[in-house]
Amino acid sequence: MKKLAWAPLGAVALAITAFAPAQAADMKSVAVTAIVEHPALDAVRDGVKAALQAEGFEEGKNLKWQYQSAQGNPGTAAQIARKFVGDKPDAIVAIATPSAQAVVASTKTVPVVFSAVTDPVAAKLVPSWEPSKTNVTGVSDLLALDKQMELLKKVVPNAKRVGMVYNPGEANSAVVVKELKTLLPKMGMTLVEAAAPRSVDVSSAARSLVGKADVIYTNTDNNVVSSYEALVKVGQDSKLPLVASDTDSVARGAVAALGINYRDLGEQTGRMVARILKGEKPGDIKTEVSSKMELHVNPGAAEKQGIKLSDELVKSAAKVIQ
Repeated sequence: MKKLAWAPLGAVALAITAFAPAQAADMKSVAVTAIVEHPALDAVRDGVKAALQAEGFEEGKNLKWQYQSAQGNPGTAAQIARKFVGDKPDAIVAIATPSAQAVVASTKTVPVVFSAVTDPVAAKLVPSWEPSKTNVTGVSDLLALDKQMELLKKVVPNAKRVGMVYNPGEANSAVVVKELKTLLPKMGMTLVEAAAPRSVDVSSAARSLVGKADVIYTNTDNNVVSSYEALVKVGQDSKLPLVASDTDSVARGAVAALGINYRDLGEQTGRMVARILKGEKPGDIKTEVSSKMELHVNPGAAEKQGIKLSDELVKSAAKVIQ
């Protein structure tokens, strides 16, 4: 019978101690927060996770992943930001402007990557579109408003009055309103505003546009997008067409949208996060913008809202919702 060879207890303990820190060093932590849950922002979140996995960071193996939504409440967004900062993750991903502002206000040291923020400079997340030299970088969903309005004219050729429901407190939307006030008169149109400071205000704000607007344009305002069905009901009841900048809103009842694929935006964000996990400093990474645009149309929604889309427009769409 062979004798068992026993290592000294101290040597075993030393081996365990040596292994544990190495294992811990390989584990990265990413905390993700969004101001609210709706298809576009959910697609960003899922895209971030998919890109991280493609880059070799997999939840449960070498990645600790946590996600929290503020459910549309800025106060909750601030609480989540403070909680995440206290956790000291390797990076915090903040989806949409209110969540990004809350996180950036809470830390000057933890790396922050924002996503789905239209104008990060106006939102005071970064000083310019160049590398920030701070702990913040990210990916913008900035859209060319002139192309948005060109689409609107194709959908409703005789439109003169463009209605817009938005939250005045959201920096993204305030920037769009300011730009539209300059752009629309050059195209022979005017802007009619309807404020919706809360999600529950979207329906009444939309109804206030009936008789005052020829078409409603919706940007990526989170209050509006999270309550889009309420807007669609007003559009159908009043035969007031809806043109969106969020392509996911077309499946929910918008007539058309020329916008970003938010899953792609999330993957773009995730690749940026991976660069930080691999050692790059966020302040050395320039803010990025998605250049991939898609046209989605919904002929059925158009009919319910009193118009018919041209065959040319439908044929040019990347996706037709039936």
